[in-house]
Amino acid sequence: MNELVEKVMRRHSLMVGQRQTHDSNWREVFDYLAPERAIGWYGAPDGASNNAAAQRARLYDNTAMDDAETLKSAIASGMHPPNSRWFDLDAGQKAEDETRWMDGATQFLFENIHSSGFDSTAYENLSDLIPAGWFVMFIDQAKDEQGRPIGGFNFEPWPLWQCYVAASTSKGRVDTIHRQWCPTVEQAVAEYGLDAMSEATQRKFMDNKLSETVNMTWAIYPNRDGKKGILNRNLPFKSVHIEDGKHLVRESGFHEFPCAVPRWRLIPSTPYATGIGSNVLPTVKTLNDILRMELQSLDIAASGMWKAKDDGVLNARTLKIGPRRVVMMADMDNLQPLTTGADFQVTFSKAEQLRKSISRSLLADQLTPLDGPVRSATEIQLRANQIRQQLGPMFARFQGEYLQVMIERCFAIAYRAGALTAELGPIPESLLGRDFIVKYISPLARAQKMEEVTALDMFIDGLIQQAAATGNTSTLDILDMDAANYEKGLALGVPAKLLRGPDQLVEKRQADNQARQQAQAQAQQQELMQAAGQKVVENTLSQ
Repeated sequence: MNELVEKVMRRHSLMVGQRQTHDSNWREVFDYLAPERAIGWYGAPDGASNNAAAQRARLYDNTAMDDAETLKSAIASGMHPPNSRWFDLDAGQKAEDETRWMDGATQFLFENIHSSGFDSTAYENLSDLIPAGWFVMFIDQAKDEQGRPIGGFNFEPWPLWQCYVAASTSKGRVDTIHRQWCPTVEQAVAEYGLDAMSEATQRKFMDNKLSETVNMTWAIYPNRDGKKGILNRNLPFKSVHIEDGKHLVRESGFHEFPCAVPRWRLIPSTPYATGIGSNVLPTVKTLNDILRMELQSLDIAASGMWKAKDDGVLNARTLKIGPRRVVMMADMDNLQPLTTGADFQVTFSKAEQLRKSISRSLLADQLTPLDGPVRSATEIQLRANQIRQQLGPMFARFQGEYLQVMIERCFAIAYRAGALTAELGPIPESLLGRDFIVKYISPLARAQKMEEVTALDMFIDGLIQQAAATGNTSTLDILDMDAANYEKGLALGVPAKLLRGPDQLVEKRQADNQARQQAQAQAQQQELMQAAGQKVVENTLSQ
């Protein structure tokens, strides 16, 4: 066996063992919140499909599934809406050419990300995030069937049951991933080429056994000796494809880690996480059990339960009760209804209580529109603050492990492919060598900044009231109103290019003053000229 293959598979075995302790928890959450997405946790596809169908048939309430859909929609529309730009690239640009190029790069990335199928992929990712608390999205340059770059990006959601992850640094961000899946012989040959496959797979392909599967392992991990800009095998991240655990199919690399692996709530001492679905699982299971018993009781309540005396005439073993039936008995007391003692009011009340608890845990009671009369601005603001406080910690982690990873990867792909320079022209030399940061201007990001806006408004109102009460306007001097209005505009999501910064505002006011002075001078000159002309006319008439 190849030394590299042996090394990768040894690590793979350790990673599989590390994840196995958590598989049962994720599988159970998927069973109750998204049964169809639990298929892979059950092994063989045929048996898995049957298990998923059977589990859905055992569910008696869809509150958790509906509320999970509501939460997914809220996160997607609040974090990366497709109809408005939700991020900016900031490299400290100040000059006009720098600002124009970086703003153009931001718009280019935004348009190409959302035109490359990102929105559908992101929604699929959230279908894993809510139950399990993590997902894996592979990011690469779009390619045609022959593997040639065609422009744009490729976003691919990897099923969780295929992925094993690790973090090689103390920072904790996932930078190592092993994916194990089973493509068909036809798919494997189309991806890697016939010559790259093992002899066994080549024979299957030649014998037209195209539907048989091939066990593939794909490992991506940091290459400590890698350097940017040289051969694919010596890039900062190594990529190794192995067939059946022993045959090296492909060895290459990536300039950046190509996967985004955000996590909701970390499991201590592991790279894995749990999601909000784990919080509601006990309640969901209890509600399901109550409704199951309720349906059983409903069947008895509708059909009735009877007691009968076997007296030779009435045979209780063969007796059937139903409409248009004649039941023969020697005594009318030999067949009587039996009271069950069931109380539906108790189950109805408890089920409704559990449904409200599920909606509250999944934030659906706050994310859905409010019923009843129109709310005041204060009520709406309080509701927005509550939602922001609950989603804020999750969004902060997503910024670092999801959005930033994706944007940096997409920027690097577009820049290396020459797409950015082809669209915007050469990058200004003053930007070369600078690092850029990602600034988020999505609805959720702006919501996090609303506290600054509220604080500014309250502070300014207090100053104005104090000045009006004391008659001392000098109290307003403590606040730089221009800078305050600029920061408030940014927090409210006004594009920076539409706002004048303090320096630009000083220049504008100086220019306005000069224009005003020139206008006044011209007006005075015109008045003098008019007066002089009037005097000449008067002198002429007097002569």
